Amino acid sequence: QVQLVESGGGLVQAGGSLRLSCAASGRSFSGYTMGWFRQGPGKERAFVAAISWSGSFTFYANSVKGRFTISRDNAKMTVSLQMNSLKPEDTAVYYCAADLSPTWAVAATYDFWGQGTQVTVSS
Repeated sequence: QVQLVESGGGLVQAGGSLRLSCAASGRSFSGYTMGWFRQGPGKERAFVAAISWSGSFTFYANSVKGRFTISRDNAKMTVSLQMNSLKPEDTAVYYCAADLSPTWAVAATYDFWGQGTQVTVSS
């Protein structure tokens, strides 16, 4: 079992930045691929970014590429999402997810999820 807790959400103006963090606890963290997903009002949960357990490989949704950066610190058992140049369409609940061998952009393939953190971008 892996327990995940997100933090760092909030209200920001368009063009601003936020940094989300996800703290993991439980079994070893280093073997897990970590992902960030988001769910906007009335929308399905959508892939945002993912990072391999070593941190060597990352993958981003086209909508956030060049604006968001995912990173991880296995010693601290944390994964972060730096979000820059935020847009109103980035407004959503952001979820951290973990799995040993997910299909990176497919939410259903991740076994462990956090409770989510709200990000609201005002225009």
